[in-house]
Amino acid sequence: MSTTEKEWFRVHSAVYLLFVRENKLLLLRRTNTGYEDGKLSLVAGKMDGNEEVKQAAAREAWEESGVRVDPADLEVVSVMHRNSDTGEWIDFFLTVKQWEGEPYNREPDKCSEMVWYPLDGLPEDMILHVRQAVENVLAGVFYDSYGWRQ
Repeated sequence: MSTTEKEWFRVHSAVYLLFVRENKLLLLRRTNTGYEDGKLSLVAGKMDGNEEVKQAAAREAWEESGVRVDPADLEVVSVMHRNSDTGEWIDFFLTVKQWEGEPYNREPDKCSEMVWYPLDGLPEDMILHVRQAVENVLAGVFYDSYGWRQ
C-alpha cells in the first residue's frame, strides 16, 4: 500500500434473534467459545458477508436452534453500535414472528443449555450488551451505543 492510500475502516457485524413464546425469551448458555463463556445470550452469530441481515439471521436460527425461519418473518427491532475488546461492532437484533420446528441445541460444543426465561424476569447472568439490547427492544428503543467512553 502506498503512503497515499488509506486502509478502509472495518467493522464486525452480528445478528441476534429474539424468539418469544408465551412471554418467554429463548436464551442459550455459551460454553467453549472463548467469549463470555458461562453467560446467557440469544441465538446469534457473526455475519459471514455477502448475505443480507435477515438471511444471516435465518441461517443462524437453523445452525444454532434447528428451526427454519423465513426471512420475511424477521423484523429488525434494534441496532447497537458496540465498542468492545474484540473490536467495533454493529449488532442487529431481530424478532422472530414465526418459525418452523421446536428449538433445540444444535451446537452442544458451544452451548451448554437452551432455556426459555420470562421477559419480565431476565436472568442476571446474561451477557451485558445482550441484556441491554433486549431491554431496549422491550422499551421500544431502536438504536443504542454500548462500550463507548463518554
